Amino acid sequence: MELRDFAEKVLLSPVLADKLERVRTPWTDHAPGQSLKLEQPVRPENLQFAARRAAPAMPHPQTFSDPLRRALAHHIMANHELQALEVMAWMLLAFPDAPSEFRLGLATVMQDEQRHTKMHAERAAHLGIPFGDRPVNCYIWKKALEFASVLDYLAGLPLTFEGRNLDHTLEFESFFLAVGDEKSASIMRHIHRDEIEHVRFGIEWLRRLKPAELSEWDAYTQHLTWPLKPEKSVGDHFQLQARREAGLSEEFLEELQKCFLNSPKSPSET
Repeated sequence: MELRDFAEKVLLSPVLADKLERVRTPWTDHAPGQSLKLEQPVRPENLQFAARRAAPAMPHPQTFSDPLRRALAHHIMANHELQALEVMAWMLLAFPDAPSEFRLGLATVMQDEQRHTKMHAERAAHLGIPFGDRPVNCYIWKKALEFASVLDYLAGLPLTFEGRNLDHTLEFESFFLAVGDEKSASIMRHIHRDEIEHVRFGIEWLRRLKPAELSEWDAYTQHLTWPLKPEKSVGDHFQLQARREAGLSEEFLEELQKCFLNSPKSPSET
């Protein structure tokens, strides 16, 4: 399947099942086409982006004994994963001249995002809230519209949003385990393992594409667009080993740990 066709299907289909359908044929990138930067993805009516502050906030983990609060948490995270999928599709359309190896690798990551969306959506429905029954935000998508290069993307999504998820996945695993929800905890552990590979993809391509005179850290920080900043890439419990497994250098980790020490802690934040 051509990458452009896949990206267009993810971004332009109003049917969620189409967006999440796994591609089982080999990828090709023979016809990347012209650059196309869509202002927003086409979505089902019940998953349209809500007005600012209209979507519910992540419930506090102290409320997770209530299945509906856990359902809402999964609903919010399903939308985060769907946005990540859509942002990656946006990248394929917006930057057709990016190296084919990068684009093909990105498509592989997209299949993980499809699976993560399904996992959260199915769990939310099982706990009482079908995906689309609550308003959803567009924060991740809106940040993508500011990406002016592949390096901006690498700094913003894999190294910040997904980097932060190295911490959040295990934090939420512990929250779910605390109330005996082993199924939800297992989902978070599964996603955590995938996020290690996604961060690895980000740092490897940052190394390949950054100017030779810039350190990895400087390339990262210079390609973040406000309000994203390095402090946004860490959660409440810094997962050092996961970041080492993802291939971050010791110098990069040292700078991240400084950010962690300076970052305000909020256990219910996502």
